[in-house]
Amino acid sequence: MSLVDRLSKRIKIFKASDEVDDYNQSIGEPVLVATVWGAVEPLQGKEYFAAGAEQSEVTTRIRIRYREGLNRTMWAVYDGVEYEIKYIIHPKLARKELQLMCRERQ
Repeated sequence: MSLVDRLSKRIKIFKASDEVDDYNQSIGEPVLVATVWGAVEPLQGKEYFAAGAEQSEVTTRIRIRYREGLNRTMWAVYDGVEYEIKYIIHPKLARKELQLMCRERQ
């Protein structure tokens, strides 16, 4: 299956507002950077107990067509779920695809 065939999910990518308060915290609404077609692929799920409380972590890969300007301060939203971008992988530096390695925000 080609990359284009797999990109069937509508994904929005956001960044924090450029407006900041006296503590350098973003105070404005998130800014929509792009709406793209992509593939959302959960890679692993693990549940564990930490400090007496059950927590869960989901690692997800989001594949999109190559585009300039994305970075790890941004986040993706698909189907109402926010994904924190941990790493951006550029396979073979071919300018065809980006793989956003994400963690689901709680």
